[in-house]
Amino acid sequence: MAVVIVGVVLLVAVAVGFYFMRRARDELHAMIGAETLPVNELELLRKASDEVGARGGFRKECEVVGAARPRPEGVLISELSKTECVWFRYVVKRRYERVRYRDGRRHVDRGSETVAEHTSWEGYALRDGHGMLIGVDPNGTKPDRPEQVVDRFEPHNPQGPTVFGFQLPNILDNSGTVGYEYKEWVIRPGRWLYILGEAHDKIGPLVIGKPEQKGFFIISTRSEQEVRDSLRTQHRLLAFGIPAAALAGIVCVVLGIVL
Repeated sequence: MAVVIVGVVLLVAVAVGFYFMRRARDELHAMIGAETLPVNELELLRKASDEVGARGGFRKECEVVGAARPRPEGVLISELSKTECVWFRYVVKRRYERVRYRDGRRHVDRGSETVAEHTSWEGYALRDGHGMLIGVDPNGTKPDRPEQVVDRFEPHNPQGPTVFGFQLPNILDNSGTVGYEYKEWVIRPGRWLYILGEAHDKIGPLVIGKPEQKGFFIISTRSEQEVRDSLRTQHRLLAFGIPAAALAGIVCVVLGIVL
């Protein structure tokens, strides 16, 4: 029976791996097919769209690169580290231990749960190499390789009453909490970014964001070439590992049934 379970787990992993392999391939093809355009060329294309009566209807899938700039209202301040930034995300997790008894033996289950998380939605801008600005609508998207500014664990120390100057433990605290894990990521002003998305003028000024229809939206602190190389490596590893895992899974299921 255990062999069958291992086989089923392997086959499920194959299905998940196949999904990520296809996604890596499709993202790579999207990057290859999209032009990297300076903002002034996008402005010319938008102007041509306006001249044929399509004001507000300009759409262009493309890539842009440049330095992150704050929105007109100013920089954001991240929640945990109070870092000046244009984008931030934080996650707080509670680590716990739960004791249970089964068959007269003591078992400790360890785990974690997310108790708080937030991703900023505020827009910012990108200044390209020619000094031109284009708005960025992050749309809650998690950027690729943002800077991590917080990564700490704080042990839980429940306090009970103070008696004659001595701090007693809180015997009523049975939550099993071991501590809390804090993580935060930011994009600082001036950080050079690569963005693949759809440029549009729905709100007037040019903005690049998530495509309305099918397409990919990538915001990365890495260069286009670095992102491409990473996707190729991911696709190559999955293309090799998926057939091997599928074969092993089938063998385990068959052996488990036969035995």
